[in-house]
Amino acid sequence: METIDIKYSFGLKGRPYEFFDLQLSPETLEQVNLPSKDLPEWTRLDFHTCPHCSLVDTEARFCPAAVSLVDLVTSFGEVVSYEQIDLQVVTANRKVYERTSAQKGISSLLGLLLSTSGCPHMACFKPMARFHLPLSSPLETMFRASGMYLLAQYFKKNDGQESELGFEGLTKIYEKLHLLNIYLAKRIKSAISNDSSINAVIILDVFTQTMPNVIKDQLEMIRPLFKSYLSEPSVSINKKD
Repeated sequence: METIDIKYSFGLKGRPYEFFDLQLSPETLEQVNLPSKDLPEWTRLDFHTCPHCSLVDTEARFCPAAVSLVDLVTSFGEVVSYEQIDLQVVTANRKVYERTSAQKGISSLLGLLLSTSGCPHMACFKPMARFHLPLSSPLETMFRASGMYLLAQYFKKNDGQESELGFEGLTKIYEKLHLLNIYLAKRIKSAISNDSSINAVIILDVFTQTMPNVIKDQLEMIRPLFKSYLSEPSVSINKKD
């Protein structure tokens, strides 16, 4: 079965292009080409371990989230966050190009890497990774995340599992993600000399922290888009005299 391929390329002034070719298993939606040899110390599971890590009592030696970021941290460890880059992302269905800051471009890739890393706390975001939208705005991400969560509740209900018509569960998912980001930033900080990778985590985490608090407000903002669903359809009855 063919892999799902997503290609990121970063063009930085005065530097060679940096390429990241992600190959995802269509069955597990996890990366099949993660580095496995000569992994740095900061990727060890016992280094700045997340307090809610579910792999501690297993045979795992390395943090899957950290391992997924090895190539990214190696490539951008000396890049300053505000440097301008030419970013191109190629998927099976589209090609996206934008001139943006290093931290924004890295943040887009970072979210994709983490959600397909095999980290148990990131597994809930695999559907978004499958339909990856590079450089999405906070509003777009909110729309996709809330839609993904409610669709998951639909599948759970159909399977006879407990489900909810709300976002309490999604809030808990983001709370766990926020804790992961804190400890992931500690890992990366020990490995780099500049701030682009750290700031990319911070950008990701800002949304993670605000998401639970702004869901209701932002949902009200887009409520008018669903007017055709919310209004009762008018029924026209033709009467004959």
